[in-house]
Amino acid sequence: MTSSLFHTLNISRQDILSRLSDLDVTSNNLANINTAGFKTSRSNFQEMLNEKLNEGTQLLNTQLMPAQGVLKDSTNPLDWAIQGDGFFSVTLPDGKIGYTRDGQFSLDADGKLVTASGYPLVWDGTIAVGMTDISISADGKVTAKDDKGASAAVGTVKLSRFPNSTGLAGRGENIWLETDSSGAVQAGAAGAENYGTITAKMVEQSNVDISQEMTHMMSLQRSFSMSVKAFQQTDMMISQAINLRKA
Repeated sequence: MTSSLFHTLNISRQDILSRLSDLDVTSNNLANINTAGFKTSRSNFQEMLNEKLNEGTQLLNTQLMPAQGVLKDSTNPLDWAIQGDGFFSVTLPDGKIGYTRDGQFSLDADGKLVTASGYPLVWDGTIAVGMTDISISADGKVTAKDDKGASAAVGTVKLSRFPNSTGLAGRGENIWLETDSSGAVQAGAAGAENYGTITAKMVEQSNVDISQEMTHMMSLQRSFSMSVKAFQQTDMMISQAINLRKA
């Protein structure tokens, strides 16, 4: 009997930990509801088995939900939004390539196009000192005016996509990384088959559904409370069983 109670205690413990992990994911979604280009994540759980007995569940991974966010008008010519499939590629401090849907770029002191976190955009062009009126076309071609007011092509921004974008791993700062689950990155021209287009003076909003996330959070809180009560009751029963055997 005591062995069975310990089994129940372990299941309750695993359930508590799973609810806490899922709560972290949901809280992160809600915290980024106003983050440009942010994509909702969801928790995937795996059933744990031990000698053919259920041992509760554990968090297997978090899955990116890449649904398109609403596009909002902007007055900044360096606010670029992707309509459709694809990510902007950026260079991270460790030299790796990260991927983001946040197209709110700016020029740093060296004339590089960078994200809000300062990560340089990966593209095949440069913007010379003194150039103004930077713009981008739907197919990713970037133009700017020189100091004489003449318009010139300065490079092209390609988009990156994955066979399974839901398998990308979150790095933080609205950056995602390639994984075995996502498949190898595929770079292509904006507007080409299977690639989205780029729109200037637009910001893609977060795709977080606040009503859905709040409902899920309330459900998690109720489930967590029930798991804690089950754990406490089982622990008390185990203590009573041990005391009876000692008597």
